[in-house]
Amino acid sequence: MHAPEIPGFRPVPFTGVIYVMAEAQRLGYRYGHPDWCNLGQGMPETGPLPGAPARVEQVSIALDDQEYAPVPGITELRKAVAELYNQLYRQGKASQYTERNVCICGGGRASLTRAVAALGEINLGHFLPDYTAYEELLDIFKLFSAIPILLDSGRGYEFTVEELRREITGRGLSALLLSNPNNPTGRVLRAGELEAWVATARELQCTLLLDEFYSHYIWADGAGTDDGMVSAARYVDDVDKDPVVLFDGLTKNWRYPGWRCTWIVGPRAVIDAVSSTGSFLDGGGSKPLQRSAIPLLSPEVARAETAAIRAAFLRKKQIMQEGLARAGIRLDLDPQGTFYCWANLAQLPPSLSDGRSFFKAALKEKVICVPGEFFDINPGKRRSGRPSRFRQYVRLSFGPDEASVREGVARIERMVAAHAGAATAP
Repeated sequence: MHAPEIPGFRPVPFTGVIYVMAEAQRLGYRYGHPDWCNLGQGMPETGPLPGAPARVEQVSIALDDQEYAPVPGITELRKAVAELYNQLYRQGKASQYTERNVCICGGGRASLTRAVAALGEINLGHFLPDYTAYEELLDIFKLFSAIPILLDSGRGYEFTVEELRREITGRGLSALLLSNPNNPTGRVLRAGELEAWVATARELQCTLLLDEFYSHYIWADGAGTDDGMVSAARYVDDVDKDPVVLFDGLTKNWRYPGWRCTWIVGPRAVIDAVSSTGSFLDGGGSKPLQRSAIPLLSPEVARAETAAIRAAFLRKKQIMQEGLARAGIRLDLDPQGTFYCWANLAQLPPSLSDGRSFFKAALKEKVICVPGEFFDINPGKRRSGRPSRFRQYVRLSFGPDEASVREGVARIERMVAAHAGAATAP
């Protein structure tokens, strides 16, 4: 039953994960419920990990922390973020980030919303598939035109620099929004490839809006990383001239999603613009949490946390991939980053080969996942009336603790076996 319409308000759709959780809650799910395996969650486990720095359990609040924080964030934290990027990615470079290159925000969506609200009348490219929350974000602001660019599953979602150049020049793109590593596919731009993207953006004057929230979840070894981290900051020549804007925060890479403490790093002109949009969109983040975040931004803490993440999450990744393979679920790409498996259901029995059907069947087993169609970013539903090209996919998360991942995958194996048996029964 739908709620009655109220004059003046439009229907606002749930983003993919919010819809998924609402459906699960209708069937009795609640956060932390021991009977459920939430393989749909977009956050990492937040408890202690072997070898990781001690988790913050208390936050002190000074007297002047009762006041509003400045809209761009407190200066001390902005300096700490800038110095972290310089230490990790920019040692020996003449151009260095300062606090004027950093804006602190109250969450990842707040960061992206501030930036998108500052865009002009341009063509903005975005990829398919990508992060579900981009859809409403790209629809609500009407100055720019969102231009979709399809990634090819048959090529492992690769997108070459030559293709990038063709899209920028052929479609007249002034900016490009993407997650790197990509959510949901796990594809990562790194090393020479990422360097070439930054150089192309610089040459063609097309701003890269790079969502780097999973940039410490890198599974492939090799050049172009710093202790398992990837960032386009390494390849920026001039921090105030190169059209590269980065989004990150404590949410994923430090495993503190509840702090809602994130940042935008980019040219000073961009930081001034997003500080201005923040003044009317959200007013700024929490001052006590910003102050408490400063010690977490040391390179030593970041490296230790990343090493612990790598050890724990690689093990969970293996558990999930091996279980999915036993169930006959294939991946177009072995995830190079993030904590997701982009699962292709095409080879499953017909009752499970559609993402929505798989999602509903999994809920009966008290397992949560996200149907792939939610990653078919479609602002304004301009491509309505046709089935999603990702309707035979689901995103499965190995972000939860190892026991939940192991049990959730085992339930999926049993579910697929049961449906396969029913399909072959006389």
